[in-house]
Amino acid sequence: MKTQKILVLGANGKTGSRVIERLQNNKNVEIKIGSRTAETPFDWENPETWNAVLTGTDAVYITFQPDLAVPSAAEIIQKFTFLASKLGVQKMVLLSGRGEKEAQVCEEIVKNTAKNWTIVRASWFNQNFSESFFLDPILSGFVALPRAEALEPFSDANDIADVVTACLLQDKHNGQTYELTGPELLTFPQAVAKIAAASNKKIEFQALSLEEYTQMLQEYQVPEDHIWLINYLFEQVLDGRNSSVTNDIEKVLGRKATDFSAYAKEAAKTGIWNAVNV
Repeated sequence: MKTQKILVLGANGKTGSRVIERLQNNKNVEIKIGSRTAETPFDWENPETWNAVLTGTDAVYITFQPDLAVPSAAEIIQKFTFLASKLGVQKMVLLSGRGEKEAQVCEEIVKNTAKNWTIVRASWFNQNFSESFFLDPILSGFVALPRAEALEPFSDANDIADVVTACLLQDKHNGQTYELTGPELLTFPQAVAKIAAASNKKIEFQALSLEEYTQMLQEYQVPEDHIWLINYLFEQVLDGRNSSVTNDIEKVLGRKATDFSAYAKEAAKTGIWNAVNV
């Protein structure tokens, strides 16, 4: 069987790193690492780095940093996918944002440019609480967030990586759009309570207005472009449009999606939330 050369962008990210782990188990796959720190570097902001990683590539997993919602994303995705197709890439799997209108513009660009494509939509990851921007507040024992009433079907990065890997390796997923969710709807206070129970840790939750949250981020000197994106996600994506669950993970993988309690128990075992409250 011919070796398939697969480029994984965002190779150090929550889903990209997991996709690489899964592809490493396939002897018919040659993995190409897409990151600024790779031997052959890739940088979304430097198109001069694109040609080298795309040349000789059969399939590519596209994760865009920081998010497909940012104003420059569509133009960059257009240039990248055009070059990829020109250089002979046969399949593109795009990680998209569930409920993000701007992301759907990028989806259409991929559909119109790629020879074969699969769209994988997801929203808030479970791992945001253990590997990303919610970790520090949990370690401090105090989580303050807006949209406390919003219901979100948090999805697990391991499930997403399993789906993406299947889409990269199996042609039956070509031309499909999958919306990935966990099996239940949770508010942020409910999710934090499950983490507190799993880690045997006292964690206080305080509901904020979006304005109060923005002010808090500014006081912590979070960069303005990060604040813009966080505001977008809380204001747009958590307005109820994503407050539903799907069975697409089960449809692709033949098993149930990981529920949040199971994630919390496994993450707690690693000790990630065991730091002393500060």
